[in-house]
Amino acid sequence: MTLLNPLKPFLAAALCAAAALLAANAQAQSAPASPASAPNGFTDAAASAALAKTASQTAAQPASASVTVTPGGTPAAVQWTLQVMRDGQQIDSFDGTTTLGQARTDTHHKVVTHNVGCKDQPAGSIDLQRTITVSPLQANAGAALLQIEAQETLESPSAPTTTDGCKLPPQPRQIGASHPGLSVPAGQWVNWTIVDKDPTIVYRVRASLAPPSAQP
Repeated sequence: MTLLNPLKPFLAAALCAAAALLAANAQAQSAPASPASAPNGFTDAAASAALAKTASQTAAQPASASVTVTPGGTPAAVQWTLQVMRDGQQIDSFDGTTTLGQARTDTHHKVVTHNVGCKDQPAGSIDLQRTITVSPLQANAGAALLQIEAQETLESPSAPTTTDGCKLPPQPRQIGASHPGLSVPAGQWVNWTIVDKDPTIVYRVRASLAPPSAQP
């Protein structure tokens, strides 16, 4: 008499399921993996290459700098104008085209004679000279930086008198001023006050890169 094992059908089914699972795992391991896609649709390798190319192009771009040389390699020149204002009225003017790193010095003379003494007769001439030195330090299309030195001979706005009421010539005085770097935006006037009062002396300055025809 043969006895049947009631667990045999279940054991057979379990063995079949295990065999199928092993076969599926083996097939998955042997198949090549699909590359992951980057958000822009490129594979990881392509995206990395594109990013590297962009980074190298960005690093290769030169930073903007002030224009200091002409296309021919020589230092650029600056055109400038300096107006001298006395109590709000223009009394003198200087101008020039000066190469960066160089200096230009100009001296203007104004000889004045006053009526003096009790007879109010001309006497005592005074040379009211003014010397300006302009040195362009930097310049680009937007602004110029100028170093300015100034020496002036001024006379007092009031004339002294003697105890008898006779006029004396105004007393001259020497003044000096220096600006290490006056920033002048292109197309604009910049004021630099030299003397605050008695009289008020203000320099109005304008400067820009010289056009190609005026470059050295």
